[in-house]
Amino acid sequence: MGNIRTSFVKRLAKELIETHPGVFTTSFDENKVLVQEYSTVSTKHLRNKIAGYVTRLVRLQQTQE
Repeated sequence: MGNIRTSFVKRLAKELIETHPGVFTTSFDENKVLVQEYSTVSTKHLRNKIAGYVTRLVRLQQTQE
């Protein structure tokens, strides 16, 4: 079984990718900083969940191209 993410995490990650195309990379550590910069996430745990899902989505986009 994989990770189960809430709809809030998925929605916010997709919105960040759509509003800032080409900014996010496949590096989780870089995405953590970018999520902190571009969103108003209050907790570290939530920031890391969103950054992880953004990283996953970026990797999926690259394999589809």
